[in-house]
Amino acid sequence: MDIVVEINNLGMKYHSMNGEITALENINLTVKKGEFLSIVGPSGCGKSTLLSLIAGLVLPSFGSILVDGKEVTGPSHKVGYMLQKDHLFEWRTIMQNVLLGPEIRGTLNEETKEYALKLLDTYGLYDFKDKYPSQLSGGMRQRVALIRTLVTKPEILLLDEAFSALDYQTRLIVSEDIYKIIKRENKTAILVTHDIAESISMADRVIVLSKRPATVKKIFEIKLTCENRTPMTSRDAPEFRQYFNGIWKELDIHV
Repeated sequence: MDIVVEINNLGMKYHSMNGEITALENINLTVKKGEFLSIVGPSGCGKSTLLSLIAGLVLPSFGSILVDGKEVTGPSHKVGYMLQKDHLFEWRTIMQNVLLGPEIRGTLNEETKEYALKLLDTYGLYDFKDKYPSQLSGGMRQRVALIRTLVTKPEILLLDEAFSALDYQTRLIVSEDIYKIIKRENKTAILVTHDIAESISMADRVIVLSKRPATVKKIFEIKLTCENRTPMTSRDAPEFRQYFNGIWKELDIHV
């Protein structure tokens, strides 16, 4: 597989009232085309900061990030970012929300509109295109948020705690939906999550970060014996509990 993201000796420092804080230190990582990667780590270790760096929203203090072989120096159309909250504009229809990215980029045309309608139709939201976000369930809103990201045709999707605002049952259903969409659209995805089970159920690899300053502590290659793998079927695989216990141990969680 081709390498689409390459992170070399990455470090990030912040300046605060209390002095300099090192958030990330010597991160080295590659992501293959079509791979689904999960990142877990202690709270405040810098998981979301890592996504922001990959997206080009902030620049590293040292080291480099390459996307398709080119160094990240700012936001790129190749990378789409999906946040914890859907951030849909309540005064815009679903179709208008989905087309927000092309509007901002000045690329809105009939072809883009047709592609947006196709995505809405494929993923069960066509009949809601003229509705408003307040008329949709939380799970449907997250699907709209993903379609809004997909309509700009990014190669890489960054998911920052994308399901954590949902109740548990809805979260399971939505993660199932979004996993299938990402695989069907053949996208590369990087998910940051606090949920160990979620990280295993969706990923080809789980990256465990250490406490701050975060480094890559361990990488788990997820190989599950289940037919037609989805987040739900993954949880029934005999190896699932072993991976869960291994990641829990690496996180060194005390309760």
